[in-house]
Amino acid sequence: MRGGLHPLMLAGTGSDVGKSVLATALCRIFLQDGYHPAPFKAQNMALNSYATPDGLEIGRAQAMQAEAAGVPCHTDMNPLLLKPQGDCSSQVVLNGRPIGTQSAYDYFRKEGREELRREVCAAFDRLRVRYNPIVMEGAGSIAEINLRDTDLVNMPMAMYAGADVVLVADIDRGGVFASVYGTLMLLTPQERKHIKGIIINKFRGDERLFDAGRSMLEQLCHVPVLGVVPYFSDIHIEAEDSVALATKCRRAERGKINIAVVLLRHMSNFTDFDVLEHDARVHLFFTNNVSELEKADLILLPGTKTTIADLGELRRNGVAEAILRAHRRGVRVMGICGGYQMMGQEVLDPDHVEGSQERIPGLGLLPVSTEITNEKITRQVHFRLASEPDEPDFPMQGYEIHMGRTRPTDGAWFQPLNILEDGNTPEGCVSHDGCMGTYVHGILDNAPFVAYLLEPFVGKQSGTGLQDYHAFKQQQYDRLADHVRRHVDIPRLYGILRNEG
Repeated sequence: MRGGLHPLMLAGTGSDVGKSVLATALCRIFLQDGYHPAPFKAQNMALNSYATPDGLEIGRAQAMQAEAAGVPCHTDMNPLLLKPQGDCSSQVVLNGRPIGTQSAYDYFRKEGREELRREVCAAFDRLRVRYNPIVMEGAGSIAEINLRDTDLVNMPMAMYAGADVVLVADIDRGGVFASVYGTLMLLTPQERKHIKGIIINKFRGDERLFDAGRSMLEQLCHVPVLGVVPYFSDIHIEAEDSVALATKCRRAERGKINIAVVLLRHMSNFTDFDVLEHDARVHLFFTNNVSELEKADLILLPGTKTTIADLGELRRNGVAEAILRAHRRGVRVMGICGGYQMMGQEVLDPDHVEGSQERIPGLGLLPVSTEITNEKITRQVHFRLASEPDEPDFPMQGYEIHMGRTRPTDGAWFQPLNILEDGNTPEGCVSHDGCMGTYVHGILDNAPFVAYLLEPFVGKQSGTGLQDYHAFKQQQYDRLADHVRRHVDIPRLYGILRNEG
């Protein structure tokens, strides 16, 4: 291992400025340069989550960053995860386990805040014993002065860690000078001492046109601009936030297998479908437009944080009936996690885990019934298709994160979709007409399963799918690292992290 570096925090002038992707790039760069890095985000708010090897839950972005860093993901990398359940409340996941649901008002009160602060600081302390450098990520803007006293993830965490902070600003949204200067001016003098550099992100056009802007920022802020990173669209890195879905809401296309992912209000783990975007045979699009759904060859129902609420909305807005109409004319439907629960005969919530509604009829596409439970199942799994009993091992893998148990309805014909690696446990369900459901997130990352899913359609299409999605992602991390190396002064960054200036 190379000599020690200070912790590094990528902080933002706002949300969606690209902190997560830059953190991923730097994790990869440090790994390439002989270090043993690890990511850290004290508090994350996201519906995209991941199961660690020991069966606990963290934000998907930190799992991706750990993958780029070449290390197993761990809850210490994201000790506090908030999973929104509505406009004003979130499930609170601490050290990988849910500890309850809180309103935003209650969560951000000072009472009990120091206990959470101790937990996230302890997670960081454990992490930095094992890894160097720690690539930290802030959340949103670091200049939310109304939340300064209760902030767990931005400058208080950076100061606790003794981190060098690089401020990231998104030039594509406009107002980059005001956002950088205003952010710095709203920090306290003590906080400002930790800001060691600025990165301008998502630049479009000829970078030389910003040479004067770089000098102006440095003179104005007395902080070096370490790089101007161009916007890219040819490197494929999983998005952290569902705002990215706006670019994927496209219409059906001729000459492709049209796969429609149903847009849900509380959609979770939308990255389950990323692999299909790189399949030459497929046109993937996200929609809740009923006419577009009926043009699809295959409809995918994604996961959701609130199955009952989202199923109710599908009934009210006509999407549920559109799915059933499409199914009656031969369109196949597949559900993952909450989408699987929706496809059954009913969803029960006797303990009011999701709300006051105790029962809602499902779409009736699968002979199963689901009961929402207080117990959260979080685990990684290996499996094979149930239709291939002669398969000698369990070559496919994924992970489960769900609250609820799904069972066959009494007296109904039932065929499991998968068999888990113990050789006995059934998982998921497939119907006579090819509709299917599963609790396994990441199931589409397995080429054999994609082949099984698309087999009814491939005879009329040309092209091939990805045979090794893991290798593809590793290639993309390397391409991202190369992109950032070309546009960020990495030697100067190393100098800062070694306290050389």
